Amino acid sequence: MKPLLAVLRPLGVIGMVMSLSHLVPITVSLIYGDGALRAFCVSMLFNFMVAMIAFFATRSIKHELKPRDGMLLVVLAWTGGAAFATLPLLMMIPELSFTDAYFETISGLTTTGATVLSDLDKLAPSLNIWRALLVWLGGMGLIVLAVAVLPLLGIGGRQLFRAETPGPMKDSQLTPRITETAKGLWVVYASISLLCVIAFRLAGMNWFDAFMHMFSTMGLGGFSSHDASFGFWNSPAIEAVAIAFMLVAGINFGTHFVALQRRTLTPYTRDPEAGMFLLVTLASCVGIAAYLYTMNTYSTFWEALRFASFNVVSIATTTGFANTDYNLWPMFAPLWMLFLCCFASCSGSTGGGIKMIRAQLLYVQVNREYIKLLHPRAVSPAKLSGQVIENKVIFSILAFMFVYVCCIVFMTLLMVASGLDFISAFSAVVACINNTGPGLNKVGPATTYAVLTDFQTWVCTFAMLLGRLELFTLLIIFTPAFWRR
Repeated sequence: MKPLLAVLRPLGVIGMVMSLSHLVPITVSLIYGDGALRAFCVSMLFNFMVAMIAFFATRSIKHELKPRDGMLLVVLAWTGGAAFATLPLLMMIPELSFTDAYFETISGLTTTGATVLSDLDKLAPSLNIWRALLVWLGGMGLIVLAVAVLPLLGIGGRQLFRAETPGPMKDSQLTPRITETAKGLWVVYASISLLCVIAFRLAGMNWFDAFMHMFSTMGLGGFSSHDASFGFWNSPAIEAVAIAFMLVAGINFGTHFVALQRRTLTPYTRDPEAGMFLLVTLASCVGIAAYLYTMNTYSTFWEALRFASFNVVSIATTTGFANTDYNLWPMFAPLWMLFLCCFASCSGSTGGGIKMIRAQLLYVQVNREYIKLLHPRAVSPAKLSGQVIENKVIFSILAFMFVYVCCIVFMTLLMVASGLDFISAFSAVVACINNTGPGLNKVGPATTYAVLTDFQTWVCTFAMLLGRLELFTLLIIFTPAFWRR
């Protein structure tokens, strides 16, 4: 009970900040007169009142957050935030169950982009913008936003930042103060987002779609206001803008921050992840295009390259947009794409998966084992870009990978046991735990997750949350040791 009381005050702050985000869909509802104004006003008031009660009820508790408090706060912020975010959906779509509504909002906040909704073209514009806004907020993290506010209230933020920040190296700071780090990241995030809106508008989208898809692109979440996603426009120019900004969002925002602060591109060349991320992703675009052309899926190589590039970048960065039903491609191509989403995006980006840096360090460790077998007495430290990596980092990554594989296997077995075919079950779990969105077969890009049963939907919901919080932050709260004093 004590850990819960310790986090209620900061949780209240996060809730009050989150409630203010309703102003965006409220504004959209006023502009379009879509009938959702009352739903968002009620939701905003309810969110704010509950958060305010939680804050003032525990305002006398002066407690510096410990690591376990930070982990619990992150989990409650994501699970609770998604629960409160369901209110507008439930009020405006009466036939929508809480299970499906919660899946939708968790998918947004975890930047997954998997959806149970159809007829998106007819959905109230304010509901569509709400879904995409959740992706944008979840992209950089509700907690990182709150870190800029909590120290002003006498609540430490470092533990929150460590618990929420993706990647294995969570101790590095970009500025001397954690608050300045959070603010700096948000300034970079918002600035690039503004450029993305303008680029989409110039490429041919209207202002509403430009904002809607900016939120989804920068958050790498993949929600769209059209059932056909980017196939709605069939525009190479719009697809090129999306590709560019998906690649930008797939790179560590800390690297963007330092590059803008120093006004130089040098940080990108020194970032061991950025170059490999771009190399693997772009090489896969060409490779899959060549494969599709060879298999006569498209009549010309350039047509194959256009569709391969958009969908490969979308899946590799764990965004989930589509401009065609790649589920109809020869199976090798979508499986390759599904493999990419497991590791391609960089740590510190808004993407999911195990992150490129973990994959690189695992490769380094494999080479160390080769050397050890050939030269048992040789001293071979793990190095990445000339920097020696401590063994404890390698060990933590090995533990992470073991849990990651076990979770995929266990949840896939659950899905298959509940009656889903293997391809749909496996791809749904992989897509959800990597926060990618569309899978294959029954949960492919041309369909929705509405085909799943409630049990299967909750498995995927848990997988999305597990992936966004990088396994341990969520799993540790289920251990008895976490709750012991």
